[in-house]
Amino acid sequence: MRTRVGFLSFGHYRDVPGSRVPTAGDSLRMHVDLAVAAEESGLDGAWVRVHHFDQSLAAPYPLLAAMGARTTTLELGTGVIDLRYEQPLAMTELASAADLLTNGRLQLGISRGSPERAIDGQERFGLRLGEGGSWSEETRSRAAHLRRALRGEPQASSALAVQLGQAPDLRVEPHSPGLAERLWWGAGNHTSGLWAAEQGYHLLSSTLLLQDDGRPFHVQQAEQVRAYRSAYAAAGHAPAPRTAVTRSAFPIANDDDRRYFGLADQRADGVGRLDGSAARSGPTYAGDPEHVARRLLADEAVQEADTVLFALPSQLGYEVNARLLASLGELARALGWHED
Repeated sequence: MRTRVGFLSFGHYRDVPGSRVPTAGDSLRMHVDLAVAAEESGLDGAWVRVHHFDQSLAAPYPLLAAMGARTTTLELGTGVIDLRYEQPLAMTELASAADLLTNGRLQLGISRGSPERAIDGQERFGLRLGEGGSWSEETRSRAAHLRRALRGEPQASSALAVQLGQAPDLRVEPHSPGLAERLWWGAGNHTSGLWAAEQGYHLLSSTLLLQDDGRPFHVQQAEQVRAYRSAYAAAGHAPAPRTAVTRSAFPIANDDDRRYFGLADQRADGVGRLDGSAARSGPTYAGDPEHVARRLLADEAVQEADTVLFALPSQLGYEVNARLLASLGELARALGWHED
């Protein structure tokens, strides 16, 4: 099985002394350049996280379109867009335009989202939760609405349709054929992974699992991926399912890398609590390329997934991250991930 490789970035920026990425503009422009570097290094994808009211990437569509204008084959993804902040029809317009501008290379990761810095952010966006509702139910409903609109199902009525008493006849424009089949659901536990399979979404497994039975993160995540595939097959969906996991991995190629990442290698998972649930995340892999390769080969979830995304330390600036992308491209080829 061919394994696709990409990067995933928060795009943090801070206007502090010594910062290599001081402003939002610096971060956005750097990520366009990093998309070019990723493609030149043989990677398959450039994915961005989306967070609001914070100094990180928040408006993915212009960034993805700009990345697409500078590349030709790279997949352009979101991991993930928080549907608590999205109106489905407005999102359909923006995502479809970005997909058309990039010749159908958009991979649209969506979900309920993770905790945001603003406690009233959705309300400030004008998207309140109805009385008695839950964000889990609401965002799943918005996802279904989004997919219907992306498929071109009519969403509004013309004057003629109203006059004739007919059903809505106007679809959202622009329409990008095929984008509805490139929706990924960000799943933070087995239950949400099974729901994604039943609904026919691709699986974007979270960087942490909101569950913990004591086994290593990669073992529990591999089980999530396998259960998702089984449920997807049982549901009888036509498009082949895709699965993605994210890792922090730093092959050390020179003294500069050693200065930044020489002490980053970890053996233990991160454990704690988030949103009232037990949470577990995987360790960082760092060292010479052979060491990192061994750790990736021993990672059950990495071996199960067909797409592996590597988290970028974007605040270290372009040069460090471009070198990291080149090293990750070499590592992918050494592992045989780019062989059909």
